[in-house]
Amino acid sequence: MKQSHDKLRTALVLPGGGARGAFQVGVLKALAELLPRDSGNPFGVISGTSAGAVNSVVLASRAHHFRSAIAELEQVWGHFRCHHVYRTDHLTMLRSSLHWLASIVLGGWLVGTPKSLLDNSPLRELLSSTMHFPRVQDAIEAGHLDALAVTAAGYATARSTSFFEARAEQKDWRRTRRLGKRTDLHLDHLMASIAVPMIFPPVRIGNEYFGDGAMRQATPLSPAVHLGADRILVIGIRDEVGGEEPTEKQALPSFAQIAGYMLDTLFMDGLYSDLERITRINELLDAIPVRENTTTIPQFRPIDTMLIVPSEDLRVIAHRHRAELPIAIRALLRGVGGNNPGENRLLSFLLFEKAYTRELMNLGYRDAMNVKDELVDFVTGKAVPRLFAPGWIKKDLSSLHPEQ
Repeated sequence: MKQSHDKLRTALVLPGGGARGAFQVGVLKALAELLPRDSGNPFGVISGTSAGAVNSVVLASRAHHFRSAIAELEQVWGHFRCHHVYRTDHLTMLRSSLHWLASIVLGGWLVGTPKSLLDNSPLRELLSSTMHFPRVQDAIEAGHLDALAVTAAGYATARSTSFFEARAEQKDWRRTRRLGKRTDLHLDHLMASIAVPMIFPPVRIGNEYFGDGAMRQATPLSPAVHLGADRILVIGIRDEVGGEEPTEKQALPSFAQIAGYMLDTLFMDGLYSDLERITRINELLDAIPVRENTTTIPQFRPIDTMLIVPSEDLRVIAHRHRAELPIAIRALLRGVGGNNPGENRLLSFLLFEKAYTRELMNLGYRDAMNVKDELVDFVTGKAVPRLFAPGWIKKDLSSLHPEQ
């Protein structure tokens, strides 16, 4: 189906999450089966960050046929191995470990400072052979897509930049610490968006180095809103709520546990804050009488949002598959304390192995099918609640109705 620019514009937002991005593919697979077989892309705007940016570019480049785009994503994610994403051979891991050690001992003298913990050149090779960036503009010109945004974080400017391709009338935007910049998207934008700090090397675009887009993305829904979205489907990658206060004295957190905590914060905390802001604005706008709504605060408009997150703890699933990690990576994780259940959060981001990613896709498929009626209504423009999300999230986000 082509996008109608006179009707509701639905956006898809895909946050980052490393190997957890497989869950997003499962949700989208269910949606593809629920829509007519020959459907085009149902999303006028697609915005992705980190691993979500990879999924976004595939969807946008195949916007003329939604089901074939999902089939391509399923094929890639369903056959992933860690060595497709980063080098896992013993020699590379030994060199990396020695380089870090020598750099610390010698202060970077003689050996230089390491760029990252892991070498993700295999992922660049994989993406360069599978991504077709010119097709994004073709989809926009054909009316199958309004805009695609890929977000990365600039190390020099310390701001979040959403690089986008869109219809001609779409303008750039600039806010505090974030901007939207029209450009011809290419592989470097994607590699920059997935460059998780310390783990993968930063990427230079123009005169500036960029890293994972989640680092400075305090408002991850903002690109979709700036690109004209009236409703936003968000496919998150975190299921768990905050833990209970420990009843026993806890052991000192290991490096792996802290790293997993940081990645979890990086990829998802900004999303929940942004959802809370939109929920508050919606509640305020809905409280204003219709006759006053367009004159009192004309720069605001209500945004319908739907959030789908995993119904199971991805840390538990990752733990079941930890033995599938390459031996060299398992040794590295043991070296930084990644050998007990407390480190499963980090493992859940790095475990690019097909048994794990397939289980996440199956989980995403089931979770989407459990809300299939609401999902179809949402993407086809029917009347929906302002916010559709799991109950515990709705309760946390409701600012004006604390009794709910």
